[in-house]
Amino acid sequence: MFYWLKNIDSIGTVNRGVPGESSLCTLCLASCKGTCETWTSSLVGRKLLYPRNFGDSTAGGNHITSLSIGYHAIRIQGYAYGARGIADKNPDKCLFTHASVETSFGNTVITKCKMPVMTGALGSTFVAAKYWNSFAVGAALCGIPIVVGENVVGVDKASEIENGKIKKAPELDRRIETYLKYYDGYGAIIVQMNVEDTRNGVAEYVINKYGDKVIIELKWGQGAKDIGGEIQVDSIEYAKFLKDRGYLVDPDPYDPSVQAAFEARAITSFARHSRLGGTDLSTPEEVHASFMKSIDYLRKLGYKRITLKTGAYGMEALAMAIRFSSDAGLDLLTVDGAGGGTGMSPWNMMQHWGIPSLPLHAKTYEYCKVLADRGKKVPDISLAGGFAREDHIFKALALGAPFTKLVCMGRAPMICGFVGSNIEGVFKPDKRAELSGHWTELPPSVTAIGKYPEEIFAGWEEVKKIVGNEEMKVIPYGAIAMYTYMDKLKCGLQQFMAGARKFRISEITRDDLIASNRETAEVTGIPFMTDALDEQARRILTQ
Repeated sequence: MFYWLKNIDSIGTVNRGVPGESSLCTLCLASCKGTCETWTSSLVGRKLLYPRNFGDSTAGGNHITSLSIGYHAIRIQGYAYGARGIADKNPDKCLFTHASVETSFGNTVITKCKMPVMTGALGSTFVAAKYWNSFAVGAALCGIPIVVGENVVGVDKASEIENGKIKKAPELDRRIETYLKYYDGYGAIIVQMNVEDTRNGVAEYVINKYGDKVIIELKWGQGAKDIGGEIQVDSIEYAKFLKDRGYLVDPDPYDPSVQAAFEARAITSFARHSRLGGTDLSTPEEVHASFMKSIDYLRKLGYKRITLKTGAYGMEALAMAIRFSSDAGLDLLTVDGAGGGTGMSPWNMMQHWGIPSLPLHAKTYEYCKVLADRGKKVPDISLAGGFAREDHIFKALALGAPFTKLVCMGRAPMICGFVGSNIEGVFKPDKRAELSGHWTELPPSVTAIGKYPEEIFAGWEEVKKIVGNEEMKVIPYGAIAMYTYMDKLKCGLQQFMAGARKFRISEITRDDLIASNRETAEVTGIPFMTDALDEQARRILTQ
């Protein structure tokens, strides 16, 4: 099979397929042997911030200003003097390593995070289930929020639901408890609900068992699709189970012609779909009333922290999400731009549906400012939609400043789970199946870095310092890979912050961005690069 390859020779990375501006391959396989930027970062960490073969090479940027609109057409402004967000202005203190990347979000209850990053929703997909230990432990060690996505209880064969109430939810329990085991006061575990989860009583089950340790999230949609979540299953018996649970299963596993086609292997899988929400509502006023009723119910159950996730819908839905979140006093609103996603969304829907991230996020800022100017409390914002690098984090925080507190990353942190599990499966062959490891030996892309775990993962010793020697024996390698990757993002973000002379996340502003083409300037309100500070420049020249 032929794959278009993009080789970034300066840092020694390669993409399979045509990468979007996220820098991720369009198709990310759990068995991949490397070496995109995220994949390599999960092993070598902050080393990948710099060109390879240092001392024997020179390297220069190859950025080409694009005529298209996107985060790639936004650049970060640097300054020649000053320092904000740090008390001591002495050059010996204004080091990039002193830039604080901690953030927080919340309305009345504040949630602290060690980095301005959260994971996307990891729900009923089998990828999320197989690699959850890596994702959850990694997120907890990094001190960032992780989201348990929709339908986890509904697809779990071992869960028990009687008369609309959950009696037993082992997979949901596993997900929550894995994170809480390593939770140290930073980050959060967020459980998401869609139509089916609401019917199944997820909110009631979670609050009764875990209290305020868990944040509950309502879901309006995501950037990948506008039809609701789905998974594929290859067992007709499992497909029947899901249909009996109340899901839409396509094709119908009870249809005799479908059963015959399955026997003949003409049909080999079934898609399980969620329902569209809000189908019985006709106006924004009706949506508002229904939304506030849902929030009131969750408050009465005992939830002190409630968040909302919305997708790449049009401007009306975006305005509703922002305004209704404000009215309800929600703790966080995540706005997900088109093209993102962690599951198995319809391919052409990902390609052609919805508002892409940059224009959607620009409008998010604009609408938040409308509320703020009217004296309304604006909900804290998390921006999502194809982010994977430290420059993405800075740009998103700056574009939405001062409202944006977090950047939501979906696919990128999942790569760490894949890589780490594959490596751990090589060193622990008896657990390879349990780990969902795909390799029987280390590929050259890994042995070029090291031959044993302590040598392969740049973050190994740092994680061991956190958990101790004994606990280190049970830490998933995928979690170590995530910690290593996040350390690279942290260091890169600190460097951008220091260059912009901003030593706290709260000091980052829209003035720290410039647009590299006028189309992007028009859409975002960010000045074109030679227009930014031009007035100040002319004042210097003429005074």
